Amino acid sequence: MDQSSVYDGGGVTSHQFSASRESLVSTEGSSCAPRIMADTQPDASTQPELVDEDEPFFSSLDLLLFSLIAGLLIYWLIFRRKPEPIPEFKKLETATPTTRDTSFIDKMKKTGRNIVVFYGSQTGTAEEFSNRLAKDAHRYGMKGMAADPEEYEMGELSRLAEIDNSLAIFCMATYGEGDPTDNAQDFYDWLQEGDADLSGVKYTVFALGNKTYEHYNATGKYVDKRLAELGAQRIFDLGMGDDDGNLEEDFVSWREQFWPAVCEHFGVEATGEESSIRQYELKVHSDLNMNKVYTGELGRLKSFENQKPPFDSKNPFLAPVTVNRKLNKGGERHLMHLELDITGSKIRYESGDHVAVYPINDTAIVNRIGDILGVDLDIVISLNNLDEESNKKHPFPCPTTYRSALTHYLDITNTPRTNVLYELAQYATDPKDQENMRKMASSSPEGKALYQNWVLDSSRNILAILEDLPSLRPPIDHLCELLPRLQARYYSISSSSKVHPNSIHICAVVVEYETKTGRVNKGVATNWLKNKMPTDNGHKATVPMYIRKSQFRLPFKATNPVIMIGPGTGIAPFIGFIQERGWLKEQGKEVGETELYFGCRHKNEDFLYQEELEEFEKTGVLTALNVAYSRDQAQKVYVQHLLKNNKETVWKLIHTDNAHIYICGDARNMARDVQNAFYEIAEELGGMSRAQAVDYIKKLMTKGRYSQDVWS
Repeated sequence: MDQSSVYDGGGVTSHQFSASRESLVSTEGSSCAPRIMADTQPDASTQPELVDEDEPFFSSLDLLLFSLIAGLLIYWLIFRRKPEPIPEFKKLETATPTTRDTSFIDKMKKTGRNIVVFYGSQTGTAEEFSNRLAKDAHRYGMKGMAADPEEYEMGELSRLAEIDNSLAIFCMATYGEGDPTDNAQDFYDWLQEGDADLSGVKYTVFALGNKTYEHYNATGKYVDKRLAELGAQRIFDLGMGDDDGNLEEDFVSWREQFWPAVCEHFGVEATGEESSIRQYELKVHSDLNMNKVYTGELGRLKSFENQKPPFDSKNPFLAPVTVNRKLNKGGERHLMHLELDITGSKIRYESGDHVAVYPINDTAIVNRIGDILGVDLDIVISLNNLDEESNKKHPFPCPTTYRSALTHYLDITNTPRTNVLYELAQYATDPKDQENMRKMASSSPEGKALYQNWVLDSSRNILAILEDLPSLRPPIDHLCELLPRLQARYYSISSSSKVHPNSIHICAVVVEYETKTGRVNKGVATNWLKNKMPTDNGHKATVPMYIRKSQFRLPFKATNPVIMIGPGTGIAPFIGFIQERGWLKEQGKEVGETELYFGCRHKNEDFLYQEELEEFEKTGVLTALNVAYSRDQAQKVYVQHLLKNNKETVWKLIHTDNAHIYICGDARNMARDVQNAFYEIAEELGGMSRAQAVDYIKKLMTKGRYSQDVWS
């Protein structure tokens, strides 16, 4: 999720502890030390009193003892069990070059660029915005480049003033609870720890976030503030993008004001060149060996056929599906439980971690796009970057086919952003269609309203747009260049590795809805997972996956009570937590109170994991199972109501017994309502004002005793 779902989309909590590093070395079998027999000493009565001078210097007994000692020594030196070394994983060959120039200053000088746009991106949105800003620069007689801070030596930022009319732009997404994205972590650390002199450096920041989260746009705000503290000059105000509203509109509005400010600052004028500029050129391969063609792999060619650890975002593990069952007993929705087998993968996970899965697009949509554009989808192509100095040689793994690109690599089901409409407008043969597409990409009130209504509110994806604009028939290679990458989907793991070391469990609800245009839109990942049955025509169904570590962790001390609040599929991580608390009890450990607040619509329809939870309660692993059935009575009841009903118990656990609070699920409404319930409990039973109650809960967050794993 970009806090625009990751905010490009939890948070760092003080109770986190290093995941136990389970040895990668097999412990099967053990060597027993050789036993030295006690009866090797001969009886004294058999020894002669005098030694005959003709007897050899060593008696046969001496030789026997000597041989035994020598044998033991040889055994110890040669056959003793040596500790097995932990295997070192070799870095896998990837589709991109492994040797790179880490100096962005040298690259800018070499290629005549004066604008660098850095991005901190988790799901690709901030990267996409950076590419758009870098592309914009040519309209003002400048040259820009988008750059991943992870690939460059960011300490060189102080040298940027060596380049005339230079500018650094930062598109920074916030991830989780105020954290930088993975690729911006080192840069963030450098800003925190360093004391570089950035005098003479000109900069601006656009932040991507989501207002439903506690730490809205925290990373962008920090980068903006810290650069100024280090002496850099802000030439335009911090932009604030809110994915809970309309992130695209926020970006377009900021960008429309940003470029005139750049022109004024540097004394330049717009060139008036509004024409589309291609970033990649098409190469069609007619006689390429198909073993050299990507068919869905993300890094190394044939990585799905020849799997090698370690497994990560560029090298996912193909996990066989062993269980796929429907969780709900009734209702229109489909809630499901899947189990993925990770035996032999060396993948380790902890309760609270996320599993990332790479879905594929619906073949019917892919085929329909091919039909509309009149294209043979099985042509082998490459899209090669026209900028030979760029680290990003292709928009997706190449060479590949249009079919593979549309199936595995490109997002064809989300609503396209305004820049895609603007670039495609030139191919519309109807002047009215062309005018409307360009209008939707503008920052005019009329254009914004048209984009909101015709694209966003109507949930039109690229296929729907092609169907509803018969005059629009763009070249498929340009369409593939413009569409964003299909991203991994993240799910809270609903199992404990202590109980299921070789299996990862997923709990999800299938997304399917009718749009205003009468079309049925289906969630890419959930519908794909729904059809992943353990055996499909004799073949094992597999899911490309990897683990993303989380800070959503059980207390270090098992004796600490835990209060878990997770309605709907928000129960997922708590199934793992409860399994782990049960496992600790079985080990004879003292375990604190374990209370769950779960919510569903109807007890007889969607009480997820009902049998398992009731068994946990029966055995004492769950000390309290509180379930809110929102629609089983006239007045709706939610988890926050149950918390307030049990306010005395809840307050004692928090205030006296050092309980840890965990919330998982919807950020927009549930998480906010639950937090307000805790404020009210603190006010009533703690004798606090609302301001004091807010501060009390914030301190719990700081101490790592109030953790959230939420989405919007």
